[in-house]
Amino acid sequence: MCAKPGVAEKHLSQSLPIVRSVSELRARVAGWRSAHRRVALVPTMGALHAGHLALVTAARERADRVVASIFVNPRQFGPAEDLDRYPRDEAGDVAKLASVGCDLVYAPTVEVMYPPGFGTRVLIDRLGDGLCGAARPGHFDGVGIVVTKLLTQAQPDLALFGEKDWQQLAIIRRLVADLDLSVEVDGVPIVRDTDGLALSSRNGYLSAAERAEAPRLNRQLVRIRERVQAGERDYLRLETEAMAELAAHGWHPDYVTVRRRSDLQPPSGDEALVVLAAARLGTTRLIDNLEI
Repeated sequence: MCAKPGVAEKHLSQSLPIVRSVSELRARVAGWRSAHRRVALVPTMGALHAGHLALVTAARERADRVVASIFVNPRQFGPAEDLDRYPRDEAGDVAKLASVGCDLVYAPTVEVMYPPGFGTRVLIDRLGDGLCGAARPGHFDGVGIVVTKLLTQAQPDLALFGEKDWQQLAIIRRLVADLDLSVEVDGVPIVRDTDGLALSSRNGYLSAAERAEAPRLNRQLVRIRERVQAGERDYLRLETEAMAELAAHGWHPDYVTVRRRSDLQPPSGDEALVVLAAARLGTTRLIDNLEI
């Protein structure tokens, strides 16, 4: 937004500093660490809503200092996806972050994250193969590299992610364990509108008619949860019925499925479960999940 980071900091917020380089970020974090402060990171792509702010609020409760990153990661968008039109409002995002007690914004450019000659990939196996990984090939590889970079750049004690992206959260936990990264990963519950729709930056793409229809996705998950809790174990029938109901009302479902919470595999016994769904309404892809 501004070529001179120091000027940008004062222009966007009198109280919330913005850094755009790894060296600036690490210097700030090192200062906090020298004072024995616990540091939390909240990675975002901007276009912030109440769900993102809930992450920062949770981080404030669990750490002494909170860094929020704003970076629209091109490597997690497919060729026909919405990278170019993804909403961007840095000034508005910074104001929102300041209002909930964020201490620092890290807003790197693409050139900082992926400088010329950058050639490293993080391949997500198994957990990233199905569900959204099948519908969006390469998406989780892009998530893997950007999260790995953000965690190694900021070196936080704690990183918080929203549970709306349940598969992503499971993948990040696996990544952190596999790479022996010394960071705690916490999930924060989904924030919903009053009609049950999970908050998402992409909800703004919906027309008025689509927005009125959108809560149907959550209602199908609630119906499945209620039937499973009542003793139903024919998961395939429940999933097929939900997919048909969505399709009958103009949706294009990618999946509705009941899985084990621990590893996202199909149920095989008396395990903690989650029901997940992804579907397109018009041109907008929505995801949701409910623990059972």
